[in-house]
Amino acid sequence: MRISYNWLKQFIKLDWKSEETAALLTDLGLEVEGVEKFESLKGGLEGVVVGHVLTCVQHPNADRLRITTVDLGTGTPVQIVCGAPNVAVGQKVPVATIGTTLYDKEGNAFQIKKGKIRGEESHGMICAEDELGLGEGHDGIMILKDDLKPGTPASKIFNIETDEVFEIGLTPNRADAMSHWGVARDLRAGLNQKNVHTELITPSVSNFRVDKRTLKIDVKVDDSKLVPRYCGVTISGITVKPSPAWLQNRLKAIGLTPKNNVVDVTNYVLHELGQPLHAFDAAKIRGNKVIVKTAAAGTKFTTLDDVERTLNEEDIVICDENGPMCIAGVLGGKNSGVTESTSSIFLESAYFNPVSIRKTAKRHGISSDASFRFERGIDPTITQYVLKRAALLIQETAGGEITSDIIDIHPKKIEDHSVFLNFNNVKRTIGQEIPVETIKKILVSLEIKISTMSEIGLGLTIPAYRVDVEREIDVIEEILRVYGYNNISFTQKLNASISNSSRTEDYKLQNIIAAQLVSLGFNEMMANSLTTPDYVKLSENLKEEFNVTMLNPLSNDLSAMRQSLLFSALEAVSFNINRKRSDLKLFEFGKSYHKLPSGYDENKHLTLTVTGNRSAESWAQPQQPAGFFLFKSYVSLIFERLGISKLQTQPVSNSIFAEGIAIVYGKDIIAELGTIKKSVTKEFDIKQEVFFADLNWDAIIKLVSSKIKYNEISKFPEVRRDLALLLDNDVTFDTVYAIARQTEKSLLKDISLFDVYEGNNLPEGKKSYAVSFTLQDSNKTLTDEQIDKIMNKIRQNLETQAGAQLR
Repeated sequence: MRISYNWLKQFIKLDWKSEETAALLTDLGLEVEGVEKFESLKGGLEGVVVGHVLTCVQHPNADRLRITTVDLGTGTPVQIVCGAPNVAVGQKVPVATIGTTLYDKEGNAFQIKKGKIRGEESHGMICAEDELGLGEGHDGIMILKDDLKPGTPASKIFNIETDEVFEIGLTPNRADAMSHWGVARDLRAGLNQKNVHTELITPSVSNFRVDKRTLKIDVKVDDSKLVPRYCGVTISGITVKPSPAWLQNRLKAIGLTPKNNVVDVTNYVLHELGQPLHAFDAAKIRGNKVIVKTAAAGTKFTTLDDVERTLNEEDIVICDENGPMCIAGVLGGKNSGVTESTSSIFLESAYFNPVSIRKTAKRHGISSDASFRFERGIDPTITQYVLKRAALLIQETAGGEITSDIIDIHPKKIEDHSVFLNFNNVKRTIGQEIPVETIKKILVSLEIKISTMSEIGLGLTIPAYRVDVEREIDVIEEILRVYGYNNISFTQKLNASISNSSRTEDYKLQNIIAAQLVSLGFNEMMANSLTTPDYVKLSENLKEEFNVTMLNPLSNDLSAMRQSLLFSALEAVSFNINRKRSDLKLFEFGKSYHKLPSGYDENKHLTLTVTGNRSAESWAQPQQPAGFFLFKSYVSLIFERLGISKLQTQPVSNSIFAEGIAIVYGKDIIAELGTIKKSVTKEFDIKQEVFFADLNWDAIIKLVSSKIKYNEISKFPEVRRDLALLLDNDVTFDTVYAIARQTEKSLLKDISLFDVYEGNNLPEGKKSYAVSFTLQDSNKTLTDEQIDKIMNKIRQNLETQAGAQLR
């Protein structure tokens, strides 16, 4: 938001430097992000002075040039070569002295230098209108008034306005400060706290009067909840033309382009007092009647930006008998606005429901100065006052007469609201006791009325325009920002508290696993929970009716909460592959969202995604693509790190996997992993194999034990024995593992499959497993007799239960 310092000073008399004012505004919460200089004329005519032509003779080497001597008020006349046909002795003329910077029509700078023109020295330039930017004339030099003193700066003669403009980073809650009046109000409060007492100067509307009642526009408001207040008045006999210089300068200073006197006044008052206005060409209002209502769904309407829009049944529109003229509080219509031929207007000032305006602006993708203010909440008490202010300015700049009484439809007053402020709460929140008199002084300066007072606190009445002050804590914040955050003292004592937290808290476990995965070469990704609802069609396990959809989506691609983290991962894989990064290891902690018949459901997941080669290209080893068993080991390491055992595997039932497994604990599936179907990866333009694992993080947290169990390292040696087993093809290692564990539970410490052979020299339907068995007794050294007895028993059970044969 841009605030003109000159404009601000119209409300509050202040002779502070802009840097001091900017610092105070920042302390008050209106952060000044920068201060820019504004000049109504670029360059400000700096270096241009009044000159008195003393002599003027023909240039000896050029028919169209003359040599002049000019008094610039320095005591020593200078010689200037001039080509203007109207230059003459005795004239007072504008002279750009040596070193002056002027600007051409395109804004390009050029500097006046000492030089020779056809052999004669020239120490400056006598200027025409266009050379100074004061007009379009270039027939000759400007002739100034005879009574001007040589050396007088031209900026004083032409009233060049200079200004300083504050760029304020306004927070969304400060609707009350979205105008020069609002900023001045805050500035006064800050000044009072610094014992600089000054009053706010309110623009007067005492001259407002109805000249004649010749143009009445009837107004009907259908829904007072959507339009709590609506004011209007007609002005006739106006002349639409460019605004006066002072008004144009005010608008240019804050970055607005002047259009015509009527539109400029509405913009001026908007930024002056924070109340949006709209002027309709009264001749274009059919039936002399304005109807404020919601639009009929599907109505086509062309706005000022020449875009045809389809209206929604919730949009508030300003209509005449033929249909909409304006989207209320957002943007005017193309066919009802003020043009050069307009001679009478209907001027509107209203208060619209902020929520309705916000939805309409978002729905149509419009962000105007009016909607910016309406949707945050304006002051409902000044609606008529602002209308009078604007009407008087239009009369001042465009002429005309007030030709109707003010219509003010205001069925129910928007009341101020009450808050009780407890002094103890102020002290506890701020951490320092602020004197009661200081608190009262601050509140009064903020126009917060003190209705009751007791030893424990104050009963307060908050003005309606302070939509951000509704609770006691909001009042305390107001007190603190005006009192000054920098004025709050702090002690040298450092206080700390120690809280008991479980080692199995969610965030701690996330950090543990994240660190492990990063050490394995993974990168963490964070995807948007909003996605396209169409992704559920790629999986038979997901249902479209379970989508949690947005009421006001930014786009169709971001209109539903994700039911699965898979598609976010595939988007990331596709994005990286398209940028020549095809070897990826990604993990994400995130949530899925479902609208079930029983209600909304939200689940937390950990997902792993691997594609491409298992390691970077290197001369030391050949490239190897990532495989399923390597991927499975990453998942297994997670459970091992968390101390979760007694897991089993079973075939996966998820339709997104071409092949894979589910990991279960008891009857609960806690993870599913496998190779994504090519029909799914094709939708993301991925041509390489992708492995994906989805871990139910909520279930995993419940399985992590808060107790640490440990065993001392045995003093006695381990013994390893290997068996080469001939097995049927349908016998899995899990079967071998389970039989061996069941055979020897105490001394068998580890079972490992270190070789698999399927090929020549084996009977049909057979395979060879090479399995190692590690035995250890924590109390003594095992004897050969014990070892042989255990191994024979394991062999026998494998033969009888799994049909194994020793090779």
